[in-house]
Amino acid sequence: MITYEKLNELAHRKKPANQKFFARLKSRIPSDLDALVHAIHEEVFSHINCLDCAYCCKYLGPRITARDIKVLSKFLRIKPEKFVETFLKMDEEGDFIFKKTSCPFLLPDNYCSVYEVRPKACSDYPHTDRRKFHQILNLTLKNTYVCPAVFEIAERLKSRYR
Repeated sequence: MITYEKLNELAHRKKPANQKFFARLKSRIPSDLDALVHAIHEEVFSHINCLDCAYCCKYLGPRITARDIKVLSKFLRIKPEKFVETFLKMDEEGDFIFKKTSCPFLLPDNYCSVYEVRPKACSDYPHTDRRKFHQILNLTLKNTYVCPAVFEIAERLKSRYR
């Protein structure tokens, strides 16, 4: 598995080309974009295991919704106010995020101790299997720095649309 530092370095090196590619995609959205991204997503995740790195859990701070707070606090058998006080802080945009970047529910073996009820932002990550993929091209570019699968998906997309 590629290290986080190496992935970050590669993503920085590819940033100008990726920005140019995503800008072109945004200006002329191919009609088959969703189908192609979903196919590539399946190919990539057939050989990448998220438990090998869990970089998203270690280096990203997902947005925690009111519903997430309700579900997680119930799962943990604590009051929602206690959950917020213990685990969350408010970011610049007024959203709740974890106090520390590394998820407090990430176990040493990269498993999630609240997996069954994990926040929506976590269950949807890395968002490469969603509809209307063109709407999240900026987010996808950012995720190339964190997720080896997203980096590979971006590289395959570039080669397919050249």
